[in-house]
Amino acid sequence: MTSTTPRVWLSPQAHHRLRNELAALLAQSRGRPEDSDDAGAVPPGEREARIRQINDLLTNAVVGEDPPDDGVAEPGMVLTVRFDDTGETETFLLGARGAEHGTIEVYSPTSPLGAALIGARRGEQRSYRTPSRATVRVTLLDAVPYGLAGGA
Repeated sequence: MTSTTPRVWLSPQAHHRLRNELAALLAQSRGRPEDSDDAGAVPPGEREARIRQINDLLTNAVVGEDPPDDGVAEPGMVLTVRFDDTGETETFLLGARGAEHGTIEVYSPTSPLGAALIGARRGEQRSYRTPSRATVRVTLLDAVPYGLAGGA
């Protein structure tokens, strides 16, 4: 049986932060009495959901392996796009949301924009639908591995 769970790309720094966050959440789950009044304590329901989310991310993570520098949009790449209707540009990491990759904005490969760009090459135009059903056209201007984009 093959897994249908997609692999997620994480920088080594994001992987380390997630492991530390998971350890802290698990320590809170053990119910140490001194944690109950801790201002940083996460409510039990939120804590369990975050533990599951982090476990899923870590289980499916590809850590620190930059994709090839071939200009093709895929997880682990820093993409620069132009929104064709407005001319505005945006640069972001195509990666795992919730993993905290520093100061760069992160879009998931399963988000409408991320899914539309997967496999796109420099100069290629793609479109996607927003939740409000509007169609947005974007052109991929650049795709560089995270480690080469100065994000690492």
